[in-house]
Amino acid sequence: MKFTAAQIAGILEGEVVGNPEAEVFKLAKIEEGTEGSLTFLANPKYVNFIYTTAATITIVNNDFVPENELTTTLIKVEDAYQSFSKLLEYYNQVKLMKSGIEQPSVISENVTYGEHLYLGSFSYVGKNVTIGNNVKIYPNCFIGDNVTIGDNCIFFAGVKIYSETVIGSNCNFHSGCVVGSDGFGFAPTEDGTFSKIPQIGNVIIEDDVEVGANTTIDRATLGTTLIRKGVKLDNHIQVAHNVEIGENTVIAAQTGIAGSTKIGSNCMIGGQVGIAGHITIGNNVRVQAQSGVGKNVPDGEVLQGSPSFGYSDYSKSYVHFRNLPKIVADLEELKKNNNTN
Repeated sequence: MKFTAAQIAGILEGEVVGNPEAEVFKLAKIEEGTEGSLTFLANPKYVNFIYTTAATITIVNNDFVPENELTTTLIKVEDAYQSFSKLLEYYNQVKLMKSGIEQPSVISENVTYGEHLYLGSFSYVGKNVTIGNNVKIYPNCFIGDNVTIGDNCIFFAGVKIYSETVIGSNCNFHSGCVVGSDGFGFAPTEDGTFSKIPQIGNVIIEDDVEVGANTTIDRATLGTTLIRKGVKLDNHIQVAHNVEIGENTVIAAQTGIAGSTKIGSNCMIGGQVGIAGHITIGNNVRVQAQSGVGKNVPDGEVLQGSPSFGYSDYSKSYVHFRNLPKIVADLEELKKNNNTN
């Protein structure tokens, strides 16, 4: 896709300084700009690059006044950073603007769907599925029986949504993620083997949720695994059966949450965190990367360590831990001096 400076200025409500017919078809950092690329200048420490960049168009703040000759066409806006972000969002919407049902694909009995559905090839939609407006389902996706999907959702290639799952509006699911797979439920038997416990619950995902690539969300044993509005899950996260994650909580990659744990709203959980089952984590909790959480956590706590404890106490203790060989040597010296006296 190509855009002229005039078209971009129209989207951003900006002013063109230079050639309004200058065309771009790609994005670049200002220091890496090449012919045909669009870039922006927001941070003053990068200002020298605007005189050497080969980018065709550069977005700048209204108050920018060049001190040397420029080869790039400028688009002046109120806030260059926000305008560039707006343009990225617009570009992404245009790129994802697909509709129609590709073949081969399967739509089973009693499926209803809204306007502007895109169903990619080799995708399967099960029985009694309800799909809202402007939903994009990319190739090789599986949507199981009795699934409900709201408006403006995107399922990138290879997403698997098991039966009975309920999904709100404005949700994104990245490639390889699985929603509604069986929870890890097994009971020991007398002969030393394990018998599978049927997992007959479901998953409910509310509006504005994003699920990263290869993340798995297990269905409940009974009842519901619940992902509240605005939750953002990174790649490679495991959410076990009957977990509840509160509104606007964000969780980084490779975190594992064991069954029946409840996490509050507005929490921030770092990468590779392990969270035990059947505990409650309060609202506004921060958990540093690679921590292990094994007990209930009250609102507003900041945790680190494995097992985790208060971040301030952890930091102080870690200083002593690093000095442990010297501390031991000093103690040995004191013991030696006491013995000689």
